Amino acid sequence: MRVVAKTLFGFEDLLEEELKSLGIEEVVKATRAVSFEAGQRELYKVNLWSRLALRFMVPIKTFPCPNEQELYKNIHDIAWEEYMSVDDTLAVDAVVNRSAMDHSLYVSLKTKDAIVDRFREKFEKRPSVDLVRPSLRINIHLSNDQATVSLDSSGDSLHKRGYRQQQGEAPLNEVLAAGMVQLTGWDKQAPLVDLMCGSGTILIEAGMLAGNRAPGLLRTEFAFERWKDYDAVAWEELREEAKKAAKPMKVRMVGSDKSHIAVKRAQENAMAAGLDKAIEWISLSYEDYTADTEPGIIITNPPYGARLTSDDLFGLYKGLGDAFKKKYSGFSAWVLTANSEAAKHIGLRPSRKIQLFNGSLECRFLKFDLYAGTKKIHKLAAKDISDETN
Repeated sequence: MRVVAKTLFGFEDLLEEELKSLGIEEVVKATRAVSFEAGQRELYKVNLWSRLALRFMVPIKTFPCPNEQELYKNIHDIAWEEYMSVDDTLAVDAVVNRSAMDHSLYVSLKTKDAIVDRFREKFEKRPSVDLVRPSLRINIHLSNDQATVSLDSSGDSLHKRGYRQQQGEAPLNEVLAAGMVQLTGWDKQAPLVDLMCGSGTILIEAGMLAGNRAPGLLRTEFAFERWKDYDAVAWEELREEAKKAAKPMKVRMVGSDKSHIAVKRAQENAMAAGLDKAIEWISLSYEDYTADTEPGIIITNPPYGARLTSDDLFGLYKGLGDAFKKKYSGFSAWVLTANSEAAKHIGLRPSRKIQLFNGSLECRFLKFDLYAGTKKIHKLAAKDISDETN
């Protein structure tokens, strides 16, 4: 079958590499997505192991769709009885972009009507709708009057790993955190530090990567487990293989935050992920904490300014830059921020700038090389915060 993996902007190359490491060949990249050929077992495996995909979709039909009549007819013509029974339930999600039909809710309702009408005509009975836990979750993507109908094999977005017991006001998406860790080129051996750890997502994702722990093992269910052709034996074999693949970690990982509540949340989340002994959590602000590790990598996601005045925010970023310069010679520091003005106050020249998105917020993932010795530290000019071109 052809499979489409959805991901976040900027992670397409990483996802391609990840899928190839799982035995998938001939990956085709698009914006926020990649596609590939896979059998049933491979579809199960990528759902279980992917750290960078949001969901895996199986397209079953593509057709021109200039109006609602063509939508209804083409959906009605699909042999839905091959994918579900009349006693099963369904849910339809629609995404609409640059098409004559521009209302996603109407498209999803029209799609649902065509499916249930087919069942009613064939069996004099129709399946019910279940928006929470359907037997079959169907996605229709309408772009430039071209429709693609897909089956969602994942169910809940794959960023919902299952370990987040507690979260703060602005938790970092787990897929975003996992991708950030990989973008740094971390070798899973150098010490890793987060100076504003919040609920611990960056370090937990790093720990799962270092320990070769399949993120899907923490989830209770995937959508494909409710499909008519579900192979429970193959799925259990893959789960057992994944459990055996986990390995102990020797890397030093430290998370610090000035909020005692945040640190407690991080500890609880790490425990749920099975990493309670793998990560050190410290209730200190970045001003008061000094890492007692060999030089390594810092990855952190400071506030962007929603709840701070400009002066407070600029002071926070300046203090972070001062801490980098005074305490972390020899480290590489990576900072994710959506506030380019605040980033200038770090006072260091970034050696790399990567465009990412945190939800709808356009961000820059900035790398600072914190040299020891005679290298001068340059002030960051306003023009230095710009898009990375490659």
